[in-house]
Amino acid sequence: MTDAPRGRRPRSVRESLASIVLGFETIIVFLAALLLFGLGSLPAWLALGGGALLCLVMVATIGLLRYNWSYAIGWLVQAVIVLTGFVNPAMFIVGALFTAMWAYCMVTGSRLDNNKENS
Repeated sequence: MTDAPRGRRPRSVRESLASIVLGFETIIVFLAALLLFGLGSLPAWLALGGGALLCLVMVATIGLLRYNWSYAIGWLVQAVIVLTGFVNPAMFIVGALFTAMWAYCMVTGSRLDNNKENS
């Protein structure tokens, strides 16, 4: 006898928005790591290894967004990306833009989720 297929777990608006921001940010961080490697701003192992590690952390965080504590990791990722501006000043702008998007998604997503629960 076969069991009935399980449906997908419903995702909150905040979780969906956070995964979108982190997904696009992963692409940008990958390209920024290649840029830092190409410019010689950092040793190759640090530019590529650090970029790969940050990308892995972001992808893992996307998978963990069902837990409330994972949003703190998202905020930590935003801070690390802003701090990469000390290596390449353009990353201050990139980090600020993604941090602003992250903050907006956290506030708006939480508000929409609360409105959905209350109605």
